[in-house]
Amino acid sequence: MIALLELAQEGETQNPLLPAVPEIVIGLIAFFIVFGFLTKKLLPNINKVLEERREAIEGGIEKADAAQTEAQSVLEQYKAQLAEARHEAARMRQEALEQGTVLKEELRAEGQRQREEIIAAGHAQIEADRKQAAQSLRQDVGKLATDLAGKLVGESLEDHARQSRTIDRFLSELEEKAEAAR
Repeated sequence: MIALLELAQEGETQNPLLPAVPEIVIGLIAFFIVFGFLTKKLLPNINKVLEERREAIEGGIEKADAAQTEAQSVLEQYKAQLAEARHEAARMRQEALEQGTVLKEELRAEGQRQREEIIAAGHAQIEADRKQAAQSLRQDVGKLATDLAGKLVGESLEDHARQSRTIDRFLSELEEKAEAAR
C-alpha cells in the first residue's frame, strides 16, 4: 500500500488501473466495517445453523442406528418365535400321530373283540341249531323206526316209554360207532 501511495505522488498523472488513495482508504474502511458486521452478526448465525444441521444429521444417524438395532432385535425375536412355533407344530404333529396310532390300535382291538363275540355267538347259534336238528331228527327217526318195526313184527309198539328207551339206545349205539370211526 505504501508503494501505491508513493507511485501516486510521483506521477501525478492518474493511472487508470490504480484508484486514487482516498478511494483506497475509504474502500478499506468500508471493507473492514462490512467484514466486522459479517463476523459479529452473520457468522454466528451461520455457525448456529451449521451446528443445528450437524446435530440433526448426527441425531438422524443415531436414530437410524437405534432403529436398525431395534429392527434387528425384533427380527431376532420373530425368528425365535417362528422357531418356537415350528417346534410346537412338530410336537403337535407328533402327538396327533401318536394319538392316531393309539386310536387305531384301540379300534383294531375293539373290532377284534366284536369279531370274536360274533364268531362265538355264531358258534353258539350253530351248536343250538345242531342240537335242535339232532333232537328233531331223533324224534323223526324214532317215529319212523317204531312204525317200521311195528309193521315188521306185526303188532303196534305204542308204549311210549319203551319206545323212547329203544330209540335212545339205538341212537346212542350209532353215535358211539360214529365216534369210534373217527
